[in-house]
Amino acid sequence: MSQAFKYLAAAIAAGLAALAASWGNGKVISKTIECMARQPESAGSLRTTMFIGVGLIEAVPILAIVIAFLILFV
Repeated sequence: MSQAFKYLAAAIAAGLAALAASWGNGKVISKTIECMARQPESAGSLRTTMFIGVGLIEAVPILAIVIAFLILFV
């Protein structure tokens, strides 16, 4: 029974992290496109800031996968 809970915990950790990251990326990208449409002259700086934000958001599921592996193998 304990092994089943490990698998369930790892799946929940990875799944929720993937959902949260996809939601966060969608919000960041949509707001950046909205701002670029309103002020096209600031597109360069907005794009740079967006890529930094997306990179930071993508770090969350990577850490969740590490935590899921720790749950499974420790």
